[in-house]
Amino acid sequence: MRPFFCFALFCAACVCAPAQDPKKPLVSGDPARLERIRGTKMPKFDKPVQFDTPEADAILAALEVLPPDNPWNLVVSDWPLHPKSKDIITAIGAEKPLRYNMDMAFVLVPPNQKKVKVDVFEYPSESDKGPFPVPDNAPVEGWPAYWNRHPMFKDLTFDQMQRDAGNYGGDRHMIVVDPVNRVSHEFFLAARTKTGWRASSAATFDLKSNKLRPEGWTSADAAGLPIFPAIVRYDELKRGAIEHALRVSVSKTKREYVYPARHFASKFNDANLPRMGERIRLRKDFDTSKFEPEVKVILEALKKYGMFVADNGMDWGLTCAPDLRIPVLNEELRKVKGSNFEVVVPPRGYVPPK
Repeated sequence: MRPFFCFALFCAACVCAPAQDPKKPLVSGDPARLERIRGTKMPKFDKPVQFDTPEADAILAALEVLPPDNPWNLVVSDWPLHPKSKDIITAIGAEKPLRYNMDMAFVLVPPNQKKVKVDVFEYPSESDKGPFPVPDNAPVEGWPAYWNRHPMFKDLTFDQMQRDAGNYGGDRHMIVVDPVNRVSHEFFLAARTKTGWRASSAATFDLKSNKLRPEGWTSADAAGLPIFPAIVRYDELKRGAIEHALRVSVSKTKREYVYPARHFASKFNDANLPRMGERIRLRKDFDTSKFEPEVKVILEALKKYGMFVADNGMDWGLTCAPDLRIPVLNEELRKVKGSNFEVVVPPRGYVPPK
């Protein structure tokens, strides 16, 4: 759901939390993740590649998304609890089930992809300047799995989806990733027109850097965060490990944001509501052994890396690529309830990377 407040209140990265065990590092990523990625050679490609293909799987396996010390890549399984963890979980919905959206499609483009103008019509002052390497075959949110599996839209063509020919509504995110240069371009309310592409907002993220958006700026996400680094992808599920934090929506957030978020989208000041950027993890003692393999991979990632509150939407809604190779997961995910989660904060002394 699109942010509608354009001013932000910065909150410190840490609230009052217990001191970290001096024998353990304050924060760290997983060295095995880096070793795997840097030991994998990225195949060459010279044309846009859709995310739901074996070619994309091979490219993504060699793509290092954000630096090792970036918040998305930090292991939070031993981070201290937020002092109001239980209250925040209750405010979101302790008895509500975990769910997912088959929403965030993307396309991989070569470094020489032609750049085109994107008409940014709603938030130009908080958008990055183009032109952008958007190819003619860029998919828009939900393509193909959501549209193909929905009885009302199963006959929708790719062209109709791009142009929003039926005025179907929705957030219509569009994500274009240059894996060689490690850059993600993310758009909100994107559509192809007779004269080119248009979007409500445009945000470019350097995946080699920890640089955040300017304070108070939105992105294609209400929290001003990148979306691409948080997507549950087929290649990860097939490999048996998701090695980054995920993204979750909740229906009601607080009028605040916390690092690494840069923007809020709320009129509520209830102290028990989650802030944009709040980090939530699955409880360490939650038994994942009886879940289907794909769901177990997701749940183990939620224990290890957690998830960021990034948008207003359905409660406990995870972001997943709309890949037809990924089986329908909702029945399994719904076995997990809000009460199985807890809110965490960085250990005392943590200094966000620059």
